[in-house]
Amino acid sequence: MPRMKLKKSAIIRDLTDAREAAAYLNTVLEDGDKDLFLLALKDIALAHSGVTALAKKTKLSRPSLYRMLSGNGNPELSSLEKLLAAFGLRISIHSIEAKKRAS
Repeated sequence: MPRMKLKKSAIIRDLTDAREAAAYLNTVLEDGDKDLFLLALKDIALAHSGVTALAKKTKLSRPSLYRMLSGNGNPELSSLEKLLAAFGLRISIHSIEAKKRAS
């Protein structure tokens, strides 16, 4: 197996842990790239048995999940909340000033 695939599968496996998934998403969010964030959500979905299982758990349709998790998806807040809840996560807002002081 190529080295890159091996690394990617190890990363995906780690994303079943909510703390690891949260750290992964927060790191991606720091870059401010929405498309990359959606692809990171897709990685976490793969770690959680894929889109079909996720559709059952979130009560969202498979086609809408596939659209949402594509690089150019545009999920509604309620759909994003359902998806994150399925991963054991939730949205949290933090002050930019607090981040600047910590740096």
